[in-house]
Amino acid sequence: MGKTLDRIDRLILDELQADARISNQDLAKCVGLSPAPCWRRLRRLQEEGIIASYATILAPSAVGLPILAYAQVSLENHHPESVRQFDELIAGRPEVLECHSMSGTNDYLLRIVAASMEAYERFLSTHVLQTEAVRSVNTSFVLRTKKFTTRLPLDAAGAAPARKRTNE
Repeated sequence: MGKTLDRIDRLILDELQADARISNQDLAKCVGLSPAPCWRRLRRLQEEGIIASYATILAPSAVGLPILAYAQVSLENHHPESVRQFDELIAGRPEVLECHSMSGTNDYLLRIVAASMEAYERFLSTHVLQTEAVRSVNTSFVLRTKKFTTRLPLDAAGAAPARKRTNE
C-alpha cells in the first residue's frame, strides 16, 4: 500500500515531476509554503522513498540511439537457474532500458535502444538468443512516439488537481 500523501505533498511531487531542477525557493512559492517547511517535506519524501531518484532524460536520437524496440521474451522454463541466467543477461546489457516480468503469453517485456537495426540484430543474435534459457523473442519496433512522459498521474491516485505551471 502506498504512503499517505496530503495535498501539499502531491503538489510538491507534481511540481518536481514538471521540473526536477526547480529551486526550493520557487518550489515553496508554487505550493504555498515558506522555504523551510517545503525543504522538510521534500527531505521526508526522499527519505520515505516516494521520490526514488532524480534523472536527466536524454533524447535517444540526439545521442545516436534512434532505434527503440519492445521485445517480448519467453523462457524455455521457469526453473530458478533459467530465470537467474536471463536476469544476469539483462542486468549486464546497457541497451535494455526496462525489463518487466509479465503475466500472459510471454514471460518478459523489454524496452531496448540501439544505434541501428544492425546493432539491434547483433544484440539479439549474439546475446539474447545465445542464452539457453530463452525460447523465443518477438520484437516490435517503434515507428513514431506519440506520447512519452515520466510523470505519474497523481490526480488518479486520489489527489486534488494540481495547479498548472505557467511554463508548460
